[in-house]
Amino acid sequence: MSKLDPWSMVFVFMLATFIGIEVIRGVSRLLHTPLMSLTNAISAIAIVGSIIITGEQKDTMSLVLGAVAVAASMTNIVSGFLITDRMLKMFKERKPPAPGPTGAAEGGRS
Repeated sequence: MSKLDPWSMVFVFMLATFIGIEVIRGVSRLLHTPLMSLTNAISAIAIVGSIIITGEQKDTMSLVLGAVAVAASMTNIVSGFLITDRMLKMFKERKPPAPGPTGAAEGGRS
């Protein structure tokens, strides 16, 4: 496998960033929750890769970058689950408040 020069890696990163922004911008609001679930799955794959890179400990730079990647992926996974849970709660039916005892005014005073 040939080694990529830094400019090629920056080009691929920037291209992926712009394509990702355009794809996300075109997503309907109704598809937001399934999309978040998909990105959580992708982040789970990324965290496995970053743990492997961190575990190799070839040099200090790979250890630091691997630790940063693990932290970023975990933050993305946790916040994705929190946002998805909040979105799903918005779509649940709200139960009407239970009626109080007959003859009692609000606040429990009669």
